[in-house]
Amino acid sequence: MRPISEATARVSGQSFSRKYVSLGRVLSCWKEIVGDKLASKAQPVKINYRRREKGGNPVAILDIAASSADSTLLHYQTDLILARINQIFGDQWVTAIRFVAAPVNGKPKAKKTRIPLTEDEKNHLSGMLETLADPDIKARLETLGTAIMTEQKQ
Repeated sequence: MRPISEATARVSGQSFSRKYVSLGRVLSCWKEIVGDKLASKAQPVKINYRRREKGGNPVAILDIAASSADSTLLHYQTDLILARINQIFGDQWVTAIRFVAAPVNGKPKAKKTRIPLTEDEKNHLSGMLETLADPDIKARLETLGTAIMTEQKQ
């Protein structure tokens, strides 16, 4: 029998190697790197290290998961993101960014519960539309008016 501490050290040494620690550092500073607005829409998922041919520092490529629309937004800010990462963590630490199409663990949007119109509001809306002769246009405008009035109530 061997102590469990030996197995734990071996397993954790593989799991928490340098690339996982550096990814954790990026995750902890993610809002400062991309800003509050994009931090919830994209997240770093992996850092790939490759050795340079002539024995220099390894090349680090950061994979960022985002939707295709958010990836396009982030693509235009690639140089800024790289500059912020390297400013926080050191000179040329991450050399490239790759965008991966994947769902991001953002906050789910809560469904808005619509407050129904009162009888007075319904009567007011139908009174405004009673002069219309076309029933199709009248129905569409009534739907639009109902949506506008319920939005204003919230």
